[in-house]
Amino acid sequence: MKNLPRIMVSGGGSDSGKTTLTCALLDLFSRRGLKTAAFKCGPDYIDPMFHRETQGTYSSNLDLYMLGEDTVCRLLLENGAGADIAVLEGVMGFYDGVGGGTAEASAWHLSQLTETPVLLVENCKGSSLTAAARIKGIAGFRRNNIRAVLLNNAGEVLFGMVKPEIERETGLYVAGCLPYMPECAIESRHLGLVTAAEIRGLRQKIARLADAVEKTVDIDAILAVAATAPLLKDSSPAKTAPPSKKRPRIAVARDRAFCFYYEDGLRLLEKLGAELVNFSPLNDATLPPSTDGLILGGGYPELYAAELSSNVTMLDSVRDAVKGGLPTLAECGGFMYLHRELEGTDGKRYPLAAVIDAGCEKKSRLVRFGYAEFTANVDNLLCRAGETLRGHEFHYWDSGEAGSGFTAVKPVSGKSWNCIVATETLFAGFPHFHFCAAPETAERFLNKCCER
Repeated sequence: MKNLPRIMVSGGGSDSGKTTLTCALLDLFSRRGLKTAAFKCGPDYIDPMFHRETQGTYSSNLDLYMLGEDTVCRLLLENGAGADIAVLEGVMGFYDGVGGGTAEASAWHLSQLTETPVLLVENCKGSSLTAAARIKGIAGFRRNNIRAVLLNNAGEVLFGMVKPEIERETGLYVAGCLPYMPECAIESRHLGLVTAAEIRGLRQKIARLADAVEKTVDIDAILAVAATAPLLKDSSPAKTAPPSKKRPRIAVARDRAFCFYYEDGLRLLEKLGAELVNFSPLNDATLPPSTDGLILGGGYPELYAAELSSNVTMLDSVRDAVKGGLPTLAECGGFMYLHRELEGTDGKRYPLAAVIDAGCEKKSRLVRFGYAEFTANVDNLLCRAGETLRGHEFHYWDSGEAGSGFTAVKPVSGKSWNCIVATETLFAGFPHFHFCAAPETAERFLNKCCER
């Protein structure tokens, strides 16, 4: 049993202000000399980037659908080791899970599993007493770990009026409020928030938010709530193969266009013996020398289509390597990069790597959005025919050749489709996966890289 004071920041919906408040709390706790650990419930890549920017270390995803309960608990324990306090950011609304009428993989599910006290954030913009009704409804819907409330977009006058009503109706302590601060707002785009690296002066914005929170929120009360979290149960270490002595060199695309990675998954590759080398498809001339494997992660290649297209030597390097049998994993944005051409956000079409002989263009709505289970139709780089992986899709662009190596089935609706270009050396498609969900896939990818 191990001690980890912790608190979850959750809300009634995606617009409650979870990310900004999480970052402000991380900043404030650090100012008090506390070593922090940050986590994100669900599959989102962008919110952990803001956590990392705030605390200077990486933030871990705790996705119950992809990873399962045992792995989530292990990652919480491992990545929280040595921390004085952990802050877990919820996903969507508190009870929103894999879809439809189930709370599976929701913030509520995670808080119950890990026995984490919850700070419920209520966005008061455009309401007053109704905020009390919403909080009472959320708090009374199911047995839960909600221990305190914070009002977002609430001025001093409104806070003074509704605080006693909320406390009387719900029995929950209202720990404070965060006033409307448009100068600290974080922009959004088609996949949610813009990435942390794109915001000029982000640390200054977070510092201003933290300054405001320090004046209007009872931080001592939040720390006291976090301290009530029970001890975490020890978990069994992941069963993986011993580190490879061959130390295969795997090139990982990292720049403004490609930045969506589950850091725990990359760490697993390193534990298995891989040497990870970052490179930029935007700025570098070729792949790193002596590359034994390639990972092209997700991101926003559509924003940088012209720049990517103009880097001809990199496109040639990637095309020759992938077609020459270099073990390659390409997810979503990385998959888009491998196409013959890509429609940029400016509506123009740009030639790219041409490994996939098809175009990739923008659609008017999200395509095949959400979680799914993927069953392999053929033996491939990561698994054998008939084996299953859990992952998710989240994209507005679609391909003329999305692949047929796997059959995807959504967990609630049962809707299915074929996807992923899958061969013995190439695994490329829109779905995102997490190596920690199926460590054997990381081992197979690594073994293939070793064969180089």
